[in-house]
Amino acid sequence: MTTNWTVTRILRDRDAGLYLAGLVVSAFGSSALGLAAGVWVKDLTGSNGLAALCTFAVWAPTLCGPALGTIADRVRRKPLLIGTDLGLAALLLTLLAVDSRTDLWLLFTVLFVYGTTAAVQDPAESALLAAVVDRDLLGDFNGLRMTAVEGMKLVAPLTGAGLYAAFGGPSVAVLDAVTFAVAAVLWLPIRAREERPPRPDGSWRAQTAEGVRELWRHPVLRPLVLAGGATMFLAALSSSATYAIVDALGHSPAYTGVLYVAQGTGSVAVGLVSGPALRRLGERRFGAAGIALTALGVTARAVPSDAVVPAGGVAIGLGLPCVLIAAFTAVQRELPGPLLGRGTATANTLVFTPNVIGLGVGAGLVELVDVRLLLIVTGLGLFAAGAWLGVAGAGAPAPARGSDRAPDKGPSQSSASADRTSAKSPSDANPA
Repeated sequence: MTTNWTVTRILRDRDAGLYLAGLVVSAFGSSALGLAAGVWVKDLTGSNGLAALCTFAVWAPTLCGPALGTIADRVRRKPLLIGTDLGLAALLLTLLAVDSRTDLWLLFTVLFVYGTTAAVQDPAESALLAAVVDRDLLGDFNGLRMTAVEGMKLVAPLTGAGLYAAFGGPSVAVLDAVTFAVAAVLWLPIRAREERPPRPDGSWRAQTAEGVRELWRHPVLRPLVLAGGATMFLAALSSSATYAIVDALGHSPAYTGVLYVAQGTGSVAVGLVSGPALRRLGERRFGAAGIALTALGVTARAVPSDAVVPAGGVAIGLGLPCVLIAAFTAVQRELPGPLLGRGTATANTLVFTPNVIGLGVGAGLVELVDVRLLLIVTGLGLFAAGAWLGVAGAGAPAPARGSDRAPDKGPSQSSASADRTSAKSPSDANPA
């Protein structure tokens, strides 16, 4: 009953609804292209490693996340999101020129720029969200967003696979371009009262360092982002083995769409209950339980069975979003508005840079190591990460709420949001 009430409350809010719709539309195109790009490269080269490098190219810019995220605190966030969506729509159309192995440099370049833009958009979206949604509903909204975005894996990958099979990779690129253009249109009506941010006092490096320090010294956030980073590294190793798993099952590369759907099913379910679960368990225990479930799912993928492998994907879909929802909800709640862009970008880097490394390492290991051994070792590592988060910071004192929230205080939640918006103006990834 509580879950239904909070979901209804969020969906009835005009700005929250537009925000969510924009994310869902762009996520549909991104999920379709995410599958098609790997299949495209696999068909052109026959290499599992090069296919896995498509995901690596998208995530590599996360290494520069704190510096890129500083942009979100220097400009108005709503125009930034609209402009970058339109830029990506135009960029994706260049993939119409890719039709042979010699054109792969263009595909990888576009994917790299795609990832760079995402590293700027993510903190801007997070900061805008903190101004649109009441603070006590952030966990519910992040869960609902996870449900909606990950739910695209129920339809988008199969749509992308169907388009790819019928018309080739360029058709999926056009689909993604259209979804980004539609998302930009949906951002336009959102009522975000933004003033141009004041000229920064310090250098770019100093501003970036301020966001890093604010996050790293926080006793609640640090264990969450460290556990999230370890989880994403290990999940990336599992993700890199996807095409090898499909080969072991005796299916064509397009069968990866089935695994995307299985994972999306799990993510849809966990997103709907994440808000109440966070309130009952707290971020640390909620994230630890999710990591343990992810470990179970990764280990199951080592069994060469058409029934067990998709079931493992469902378990990963249920478990992996938990640590991401826990970590980024805590960031939105704990950090002051003027630092939220940089703080979110720093959290993105700490969580997703290990993912980049894992994708690169996994692309090499999948060619050298038996896939079943790789998955079993990865599963054991995830069990260890979940156990660590379950006890890490259990006795750490939370920071004083008043001091951390001082920049956002106001007579009501809505006025606090307005203050946060006027000062600086106001989500996963899940590669497994």
